[in-house]
Amino acid sequence: MLHGIWMPGVSMAWLGARLSAAGFQPEVFAYAGAGGGPEATLPRLIETLQRGPVHVLAHSLGGLITLSALGERPELPVRRVVCLGSPLLGSSAADGIARHAWSAPILGRAAKLLHEGCPPWRGQAQVGLIAGSNPHGLGRYFGRFEGESDGTVAVSETRLPGLTEHAVIPASHSGLLFSAQAARMAEAFFRRGRFGD
Repeated sequence: MLHGIWMPGVSMAWLGARLSAAGFQPEVFAYAGAGGGPEATLPRLIETLQRGPVHVLAHSLGGLITLSALGERPELPVRRVVCLGSPLLGSSAADGIARHAWSAPILGRAAKLLHEGCPPWRGQAQVGLIAGSNPHGLGRYFGRFEGESDGTVAVSETRLPGLTEHAVIPASHSGLLFSAQAARMAEAFFRRGRFGD
């Protein structure tokens, strides 16, 4: 399980408890989102994923980092990935923050990945994405969202070509971390390759 850019690893604890109760053995991969950036994180993540086979549950930036690792090392034994509110096509909120002089420490070394997003998915792992439609979050003050958003990421920014499944639920960006519906959908996807809720 990978957290987002400004969240600590413990932010995944509630979802981890739900997955544990469902019979999984969750492990949090903590990393320095803004401080370390993908360059520092990818080698460690690749080393961790090599211990698989595993599934991955990733929130926000964690989803971009996961797909970057799998794009770099397609042979990694990752069967399924569920991204929660990940701006896989790039983040307009991050772009808005980057226009300010004080933004450098905010986005740090993750700025480039957040700006560019990921290429269309053609990897072996099945990837599902759960987006939120409850627009309460700080990102709305920086990004210009067209259509639905979770307050930080627009739903349109999550629709990466090549996804196995895509769903939108009534949750904010942070609320996805505490959504019983998202937890059920992730469990279903890990078991059967579809959300089913």
